[in-house]
Amino acid sequence: MRLREYIAKLEDAGELQRISTRVDTRFEIAEITDRISKSEGGGKALLFENTGTQYPVLMNMMGSDRRMALALGVDDLDDISKRIDDLLKEVMSPKNTLTDKLRMLPLLGDVAKWFPRKVKGRGECQEVVWSGDDVDLNRLPILTSWGCDGGRFITLPMVCSIDPDTGIPNMGMYRMQVFDSKTTGMHWHRHKTGARHYDGYKRTGRRMPVSVALGGDPAYIYSATAPMPDNMDEMLLAGMLRRKPVKLVKCLTNDIWVPADCDFILEGYVDTSEELAVEGAFGDHTGFYSLTDLYPRFHIVAITSRRDAIYPATIVGVPPMEDAYIAKATERIFLAPIRLAVQPEVRDLYMPEAGTAHNLAIVSIAKRYLGQPNKVAQGLWGAGQMMFNKYLLITPEDTNIRSKSDMFRLLRGLNVERNLIWSEGILDVLDHATPTTGYGSKLAIDLTDIDADSTPESFPVPRTAHPEGGVELFNTEYTSELGLLVLYAAREWQERVDVERYLDKNGIEGIKYVALFDYGAAGYMRGYDLLWLAAANTDPRRDIHIYKGIVIIDARSKRPGYGNNPRRFPNVVTSLPETIHLVDDRWEEYGLGEKIESPSRRYRKLWLSDRAEW
Repeated sequence: MRLREYIAKLEDAGELQRISTRVDTRFEIAEITDRISKSEGGGKALLFENTGTQYPVLMNMMGSDRRMALALGVDDLDDISKRIDDLLKEVMSPKNTLTDKLRMLPLLGDVAKWFPRKVKGRGECQEVVWSGDDVDLNRLPILTSWGCDGGRFITLPMVCSIDPDTGIPNMGMYRMQVFDSKTTGMHWHRHKTGARHYDGYKRTGRRMPVSVALGGDPAYIYSATAPMPDNMDEMLLAGMLRRKPVKLVKCLTNDIWVPADCDFILEGYVDTSEELAVEGAFGDHTGFYSLTDLYPRFHIVAITSRRDAIYPATIVGVPPMEDAYIAKATERIFLAPIRLAVQPEVRDLYMPEAGTAHNLAIVSIAKRYLGQPNKVAQGLWGAGQMMFNKYLLITPEDTNIRSKSDMFRLLRGLNVERNLIWSEGILDVLDHATPTTGYGSKLAIDLTDIDADSTPESFPVPRTAHPEGGVELFNTEYTSELGLLVLYAAREWQERVDVERYLDKNGIEGIKYVALFDYGAAGYMRGYDLLWLAAANTDPRRDIHIYKGIVIIDARSKRPGYGNNPRRFPNVVTSLPETIHLVDDRWEEYGLGEKIESPSRRYRKLWLSDRAEW
């Protein structure tokens, strides 16, 4: 399915909004998209037809459950999960008779049809060729999304490279900051396959050939984000999702093969002998800016494209956004392989949007023996991209882990002496709360043995509470049903607040949890936002402690370099005030219906400097 065909499919389904008025790729498109993607159900896909270049820009293409299913050619994502589950069960079941073995032949024949196929000649992605002096990234409508971004970023690149030792191809998604008309950064984290390939070329002193595909079948884009095992070709997954093979063509200037029907191909190399370049900052999917760091340069020697190319892009920032629906698809698609290869007792997996994929996950398991939840936690923390998980809740198999009432019922019965599993390990490089980049503490909560009969139905809500120890009451919205008291620090960057003194002086006891937030959060943030902030802003061992059986969570922003805090602590991702005002003034021109308020108006209150002033 070509990208234009997918757009037609979206339009037929009432899932696309065309915007014909001229828009700016610098900030304006991102602000419009942020408002739409955070509206009910993810809003619609947006096709910006007048970008100041010859190319339209497609945004929010997979930003809803329905569009995600349409992108992968199914009515429901569970259809894919069931297909994979049935396939694995059939492959792994004992084959005791010749008839059983012969029954496998059609199945294996179907699997063989999914493997990518190399074809001769040029593909549609090579109808137009820019080389030499014609190579110019400025001709593409590359976005600058947020006010503190380091520049323009290519946000949906499918980066293709080859293992220098095995020759196995890989396609990953690593953002690319534009440095000049022919050079970008290559933001592959140390844990990613692209970075491993780079290390392999560097050891032998060779340049690393790289090609970057943009557009084409949405199944390609999804596959580039998927947590595939190392040394397994993402184009095989794309073929399975499409139920037909991906046709590949050879690039014009290197030996990398790319999908023939993509919209753009950037061909080039990374010089492994070259000094690393400063890349960033970038408003990231965590909802915070990932700060500047050193990454390789990608040198572009040719750009090829379709004649009718469309430029695909996305924005990431404070959730929920388009990437939340991509993560939801991954939950469903990869549940069966996790069950088979990692943890057979796992029954369901849920990564709440507020956890931005890695910060929070919930699993239900079929528990049979003492210590099994500990085994599950350690196993998942050692499995692929689940190694980045920071907080893990483990529940009985009959739990509806997507039900707030079910989860609150279990959390009300928490016993801090036996239900907490502490560990350390790999974390996402983008986790800003840990004092050491890419490494920190983890916490699993074992809820498998909660006695529902002895769990309180509700908790007492404090009638009065006076400021003490630099702490004031935020709200009691979740006190009765969860036993959670939400507080805020009275002054920004207060080095010492005393939550324990606050509890003692006000006679507060018999609750389960206390969460402390910054003053800037007070008065307007509720459930979803508080969960997002608490998961993002905390390192479990440093920021969670137990007092008189109460779990106290310090979810404030951390003073950089103070005590065991990280050296740098980033701001929340928001639009600039002038961009918000511009979009407000132009809203009727876009044809998007009733004006949607900018989410950034709320989140700028969390900024850590005077730049937050309006």
